[in-house]
Amino acid sequence: MKKTTILTWLAVTVFGLSPLASADVLTMPQSNKPAAAPQHKSNSTNTVTETNSQTVPGRGMSMAQVEARFGAPDKKIPAVGKPPISRWIYSNYTVYFEYNLVIDSVIHHP
Repeated sequence: MKKTTILTWLAVTVFGLSPLASADVLTMPQSNKPAAAPQHKSNSTNTVTETNSQTVPGRGMSMAQVEARFGAPDKKIPAVGKPPISRWIYSNYTVYFEYNLVIDSVIHHP
C-alpha cells in the first residue's frame, strides 16, 4: 500500500506541476549580409586574422609579436585565473592572451 501511495503522489506531483513549467525562446535578428568566415594568414614568425576587412592578431602570436606588429594597446588588463588570461584593448578590437600567447581577438561592434 505504501508503494502505491508514493507512486500516486509522484504522478500527481509530476503531472500536476507540468503546466507550470515553461521555457523562453531566444530569437536572433536576421542580418542582410552573410557572415564572413575569418581568414588566417601565417608565415614563419606570426599569424594574423583578417575579419571583415580588418587585420587583428591571430592565435599563437606572442605578446612581443603583437606589440611589434600592432603597436602598444590602449589599455592592458592584468591576467586573472588559472590559466592566466589577460587582455589588451585596442581602439577597434580586444586581444586575449593565455600566458603570453594570443588565444583570440574580438572586434568591437557598436
